[in-house]
Amino acid sequence: MTGLDALIKEIDRDLAPVDARLAVTYPGDRGARQPVHTVYVPADRYHRGVATEWGAAAVTALAEHAGSVGELGEVWGVAPVLAEAVRDRVLHKLAVEPIEDLRIDFEDGYGRRPDAEEDADAVRAADELAASVAAGGAPPFTGIRFSGLEAATRRRGLRTLHAFLGALVLAGGVPPGFVVTLPKVTAVEQVSALVRVTERLEQEYGLAAGALRFEIQVETPQSVLAADGTVPLARMIHAAASRCAGLHYGTYDYSAALGISARYQSMEHPVADHAKQVMQVAAAGTGVWLSDGSTNVLPIGDRAAVVAAWRLHGRLVRRSLERGFYQGWDLHPGQLPSRFITCYAFYRESFEAAATRLREYVERVDSGFLDEPATAAALSGFLLRGIDCGALDDSEVTDRISADLPHLALLARRPPQQPETR
Repeated sequence: MTGLDALIKEIDRDLAPVDARLAVTYPGDRGARQPVHTVYVPADRYHRGVATEWGAAAVTALAEHAGSVGELGEVWGVAPVLAEAVRDRVLHKLAVEPIEDLRIDFEDGYGRRPDAEEDADAVRAADELAASVAAGGAPPFTGIRFSGLEAATRRRGLRTLHAFLGALVLAGGVPPGFVVTLPKVTAVEQVSALVRVTERLEQEYGLAAGALRFEIQVETPQSVLAADGTVPLARMIHAAASRCAGLHYGTYDYSAALGISARYQSMEHPVADHAKQVMQVAAAGTGVWLSDGSTNVLPIGDRAAVVAAWRLHGRLVRRSLERGFYQGWDLHPGQLPSRFITCYAFYRESFEAAATRLREYVERVDSGFLDEPATAAALSGFLLRGIDCGALDDSEVTDRISADLPHLALLARRPPQQPETR
């Protein structure tokens, strides 16, 4: 053994614990589809046909206020050729999958109710979700937001979670893509407590270990900066013991907690950008998805009001996409057109340039870019996200880059596809 071989062996031995820790704490991309949005529906208004209902309402709004290709292009600032391609795809999307991720809301959207009423709604909503899954009409991702683990709401929240999951298991089981949302998080210990809760619920209901995953809502200053000056978000992700599926920014709770008046509370306020940048750094490399928040300016009223709300929503969605937040919240059926039109335009208008650049990287063609593997991963991830949401077709992507989807996933540093439980 040479001196160099001995040194390498020594360093391998010393860094083996570090290697193992990094592999667990920063596993990288999950290799799964991320929804472009989460739709929140108050639990008392949820029923098995809600996705179809929202899709139909969205189609009606689009037909009424931007029915032609020209009107669509004018409302969202999309060139005519692109507007025509996007319009057809969005109409198809609204017909077959109007909601990608649905959250049955027992928190702010539901409000405080008598215990008997909330108990009944928990069981009824679980039965309706199970019926939707059985009929093949449920969104690919679903879940429940319960009241948080702060002292004032803890007992009620856990009671609802317990009742809902019990009814769901009895009615057919927990569907793939199901996730629990934890709001108003103010301490790492609340995340650790939810890990214990999910473990106990899995045992009680005979679920596989790790089947219940959860999202952490970032809507309190205490989740971004702790009393000791540290960043709790990073510790929260790792305290979740691989159960954390995502970090979701809460626009209005967070802004209000920092004293921002209602008129100026927005996804693009500087305090929102700061919180989301912290979220990005904390989640980088962990496989935890990021979601931006929502706008409460709804597209209702006369055409002028609807168009103004659509333009605002579209601009905010586009802003999020450009900043690496590929998911957001939607609160009203009228927001579906601006969500999907903006997303589809974002992917389609950059498709040719991204595919050409990636093909030149794969084929080692001299071009105007000297791209590194990290950039190739970003280009591949962009194309895969476009395919996942329906903005791009498998065939047009693979034909353009002269590579198949497994090769594209490899370039994107995605692991082989596994059954997704979030």
